[in-house]
Amino acid sequence: MRSPPIPEMATQEVQLSETLAHLKTESDTLKGKLEEERAKLHDVELHQVAEKVEGLGQFVMKTRRTLKGHGNKVLCMDWCKDKRRIVSSSQDGKVIVWDAFTTNKEHAVTMPCTWVMACAYAPSGCAVACGGLDNKCSVYPLSLDKNENLAAKKKSVAMHTNYLSACSFTNSDMQILTSSGDGTCALWDVESGQLLQSFHGHAADVLCLDLAPSETGNTFVSGGCDKKANVWDMRSGQCIQSFETHESDINSVRYYPSGDAFASGSDDATCRLYDLRADREVAIYSKESIIFGVSSVDFSLSGRLLFGGYNDYTINVWDVLKGTRVSILFGHENRVSTLRVSPDGTAFCTGSWDHTLRTWA
Repeated sequence: MRSPPIPEMATQEVQLSETLAHLKTESDTLKGKLEEERAKLHDVELHQVAEKVEGLGQFVMKTRRTLKGHGNKVLCMDWCKDKRRIVSSSQDGKVIVWDAFTTNKEHAVTMPCTWVMACAYAPSGCAVACGGLDNKCSVYPLSLDKNENLAAKKKSVAMHTNYLSACSFTNSDMQILTSSGDGTCALWDVESGQLLQSFHGHAADVLCLDLAPSETGNTFVSGGCDKKANVWDMRSGQCIQSFETHESDINSVRYYPSGDAFASGSDDATCRLYDLRADREVAIYSKESIIFGVSSVDFSLSGRLLFGGYNDYTINVWDVLKGTRVSILFGHENRVSTLRVSPDGTAFCTGSWDHTLRTWA
């Protein structure tokens, strides 16, 4: 078959770029229209509704335990459902299971790679999952025998084409949800390692995810370097809602305890609250004096407080309803990289680039 003469190819290319330009303007116009529709429903700000609500008094929260043992930056941590144990992962390639009360180390695994950016406790408390620059998510069963070699029982579950940024078990030990620098999220079967569903819709690295809290919840939210927070249907793999109001990477997303809203923390130095039923952002938590990014966010059990771990080594505590800062906590000597409230809501734990974890109450 003869190749078409050059002018014909050139005109094809021009037509293509014209079509692309036309489609882009069309999508921008549609986006604009959507924003207008959303704005019509925007009748009142959250802090205005909350004006009559009683303000919160002063908080006295301080470091109750310091967990030392990692040889490098702590990158991720998760609580066990037993409210006592913690798993943490670090840039030194180690994954450690701690007793948060006695500060004892119960298990330690050295991963084949450094930068273990994600770790999660299984709901049963009998396994942990972790991964990072190895592009994999590995599950380690935990046994009561302290001398047992955990690495021998390792199971590789998920494979991405870029680093693993976050992982979380669903309501059972049998399925795991992962997000990755390859721009996708995926749901895997732990036993077989089979890919059950993949989620495409982010235009850049996905940095974080969180599962909806309800038992029936088949949705999760993810945030990424494209400044977007997307809500997904786990069964269909479809993105059902998308929010794009941050001005930089979204480092952390966390559902409100009722499941009707979620918060996000970003490199733009703000935390934001999105109401899923109103389909829009309802609050911004920021101050002019805060210029460093937010690495991690989590709610108190009641949902009245929002904790944010920041890159200026502090933890800011926000009144979710009033949008005001109620406390600022100092203690870490480098940026706070991860923060989680314990399952019973009595304490929260932070991990930092200063190689330590701290529990606060």
